[in-house]
Amino acid sequence: MAELLRVEGLCAGYGDSVVLEDISFRLEDAGSLALLGRNGMGKTTLLATLMGATRRRRGNIVYRGSDLVAVPTHGRASLGLGWVPQERDIFASLSVQENLTVVARPGPWDLTRVYALFPRLGERRSQMGNQLSGGEQQMLAIARALMLNPRLLLLDEPLEGLAPLIVQELLGAIRGLIEQAGMAVILVEQHARQILPLTRQALVLERGRSVYLGDSESLRRDRAMLDAWLGVASH
Repeated sequence: MAELLRVEGLCAGYGDSVVLEDISFRLEDAGSLALLGRNGMGKTTLLATLMGATRRRRGNIVYRGSDLVAVPTHGRASLGLGWVPQERDIFASLSVQENLTVVARPGPWDLTRVYALFPRLGERRSQMGNQLSGGEQQMLAIARALMLNPRLLLLDEPLEGLAPLIVQELLGAIRGLIEQAGMAVILVEQHARQILPLTRQALVLERGRSVYLGDSESLRRDRAMLDAWLGVASH
C-alpha cells in the first residue's frame, strides 16, 4: 500500500502551551490506527493538529506526498480529510438530509450509500438534527463527514456516552468502513479493547509523547501494557 500520511517529530499545542512532543507515525492508504491514552494525554490535540486547528511548533505532516502544514485549515477537507469531533457539530436546525447535502462533495459516498450504512438516518431523514438521540447524532456526524468523500477519516471518541446497542451498531459501521470500504481511519477512543480489534496499528500517548507504536493485536493481547497506560479504559 502507498503511504497516505506521515507525521515526523511533531510538536504542537495551543498558544504558549505545548501538548504534543516529538510525535511520529505513518499511515498507509486504507490503513487504520487506534489512537489511545488516558484523558488529557493529547489525542484530540493530535487530530486537531492534523486539521490545522492548533499551533504547530515544529515537525512535518506529509499527506499524499505533499506538505500539509502549508495548507490552511479550511482547505484540508477538500484534500480529503474528514473530521468528526467529540462535539459532533451537527446543524441542529437542519433536517438529517439537509445536514448531509449541505456539505456533499462529488464521489462514491452519497445519500444512498450513507443511508445504507446508517438505516436509522434514512428513516429519520426529515427530522431536525436536534430531534435525534445522541447515538443518532453521532451517526449523522460520521455520515456527514463521509459525504465529503474523504480519503482519511478522523474519529474523536465516537462511542462516548452511548448506549451499548448503539455502540455495537457504530462499531459495526466503523468495521465496515475499514474492512469493506477501504477507508483510512484514525480512531480515538477510551475503550481500547473495543477498537483494537478493528485497527491494524495502535499509537498510545502518555503526557503528549508516544509510548507505543505498533501492531494493534499485539497491544490487545498485552494486558500489562494496557493496564499501565490505559488503566480502567482497557477493560
